[in-house]
This record gives sequence, structure tokens and C-alpha cells, in this order.
Amino acid sequence: MTRANRQNARTAADEAGLEKLEESLGHSFKDRAHLLLALTHISAVTGVQGSRARVRSYQRLEFLGDHVLGLVVSDMLYRAFPNAEEGELSRRLADLVCEESCAAVAAAIDIGPHIRLGAGEDRAGGRARVAILADIAEAVLAAVYLDGGFAAAEAMVERFWRPRLQMPGGSARDPKTALQEWAQARGLPPPTYRLVDRSGPDHNPQFRIAVELPGFDPVEAAGSSKQIAQKAAASAFLEQVDS
Repeated sequence: MTRANRQNARTAADEAGLEKLEESLGHSFKDRAHLLLALTHISAVTGVQGSRARVRSYQRLEFLGDHVLGLVVSDMLYRAFPNAEEGELSRRLADLVCEESCAAVAAAIDIGPHIRLGAGEDRAGGRARVAILADIAEAVLAAVYLDGGFAAAEAMVERFWRPRLQMPGGSARDPKTALQEWAQARGLPPPTYRLVDRSGPDHNPQFRIAVELPGFDPVEAAGSSKQIAQKAAASAFLEQVDS
């Protein structure tokens, strides 16, 4: 195969992958440049350094997406809990927009394979890191907002964050507890958590955990501790069965 043919094959594969991602998101981009930027980690930016590199990564979009998410979820909570006081609404908001929740949404969308990473970050397991997944979930939300307006962004939040609001016991419930109650209500044994991989240096380890239940495919997630990874895996599992 010639170099041109290989390039054409990669381009076709990239196009197919982005179309699949758009199907998962429920939004077809008019300008995919927004989506591609949202998927670009700073480690993949070459030729520039410092602030110029950050501008060419997802970081600005993540900033915007964080605020769009906060507004839509705040409105969602205000309407869903008419008798809740400000303190309860604030706690629920913090739970729904926290790093673990956003990473679980990214896992449910299956964003990981589409992230643009530098070779070193990729080898270090960046596609499964909770912090990266959470940031990109917000960046993708911002990309949808820029491409389709507030209604499109609101639809994405409704599609992927509202199910967390409706989990057993409410959004403030620990995801591992929520998953255990979900399994118990269906006559299933308690979920089991299996360590799939440990990577990274001792000062910054990454744990990849799979949660397993009979009759369901294992769901994996990663985090900087086993507990964080287990919670992220439980959240991702609940996102998948509720979608």
C-alpha cells in the first residue's frame, strides 16, 4: 500500500470514528473543528509551547463547558426538586458536575478511543485517566454548544447527566452503593471489582478497575486510587444500563 493509500485509509477510519462519536452524542456537527479541538490533549500539540499550546488543546473549551454544564444542571435541579433548599441543591450540583461524574459520562459516550494524545501520554494510559476524561466531557459539551447553540448543549446534558440524577437514592448517593442497590433490586449478586492494570509512577499512580455483574459485559474506568476508579466504573456501568 502506498503512503497516499495509507493516508486515505486513516482519513476514512477517522471519519467513521467521528461519525460514530456523533451518533453517541446525539449531535451531528456542522463544523467538526470544534469537536476535534475538544478531543485534543495538550500532549498532542506539536510545534508550539506554553500558552500557545494550551490554546490549541481542549483547555479553553473545557472552561466554557464547565460553565455551560453548571447552568444546565442547576436549572435541571431547580425544576426537579421544588422543595429543596439551597444547600441541598448545591450538594447535588457538586455531585453531578464533579470529576468522577464527568468521567463516567465520557466513559458512557466512549470518548476514550477518540482522544488525541501524545505518544507518551497514550502509553501512560491517558485515555482512561479520570481527569482527562472529565475535562474532555466538558470540552465536548462546549463544542456542541458552539456548534449547535444552547438547545443542543442542553439536550446533551439531559441525555447523559439526567440519568445520574435519577439513580437509586438520588445523585448524592455513592455510585458503588447505587450500583449495589440496582443489582439487589434485580436479584443479582453484589458487583465485584477487579484490578485490570496499575500504571504510572509511585507519586502519580493510575488504577484501572473493571466492575462485573453476571449477564453484563464488564465496564472499566481508571482513577488515581482504587476507590476513585471503582466509583468511576460503577458510575459508568449505571450510565450504560440507563442509556
